[in-house]
Amino acid sequence: MVSKTRERFIEVARQLFARKGVENTTMNDIASASSKGRRTIYTYFKSKREIFNAVIASETEELLGRLRGVVHLDLPAQEKLKRYIDCRFQTMSEIVSRNGSLRAGFFRDVRKVDRARKLITDKESALLREILDEGMSQGVFHINDVEAASLVITHTLHGLDVPYVRDNISKEGVSPEQLKEYITRLILYGIRGDKESDLLKGNRQEA
Repeated sequence: MVSKTRERFIEVARQLFARKGVENTTMNDIASASSKGRRTIYTYFKSKREIFNAVIASETEELLGRLRGVVHLDLPAQEKLKRYIDCRFQTMSEIVSRNGSLRAGFFRDVRKVDRARKLITDKESALLREILDEGMSQGVFHINDVEAASLVITHTLHGLDVPYVRDNISKEGVSPEQLKEYITRLILYGIRGDKESDLLKGNRQEA
């Protein structure tokens, strides 16, 4: 019962933040929309910042849940890495897009984005490390430092969040699907130009 009440506050807050913006939403608004008293909401959250962080944590847990699903698939490590990258970009796009005015804040407030990322960077890196470890044991990946590699790849994917969600790269002739394909090839093969792994193989304008 307690957890359900807390979850109710979080979901109502998410909807209000998305519709009205964080700045224009009060704790009273959240309590009223939840059909709960002001005293009740303060039993669970001391401030609007605390409930905002809980909303972000809830949204990022959805992302982590989907990524865990990919990690646990019975697939070769290379295919699993491709699925992981695809899943991550798609889920981030869905989360940002459905959050209304939070979407604008995501693009406008870099510090807010960084705070949200810090909540999940270590967890994402740990999930990715599982895939890299599998690839090492299968003999398809050759990595000197798996922990460092997983962290660098995680931050690289974070750096592409905004361009992907805003579809900026399409304006340069690279579709979202091509972006995911290119970054996957880059991680798997680098830019050695091997015949079977050429990063730029094919026409950029192809569908």
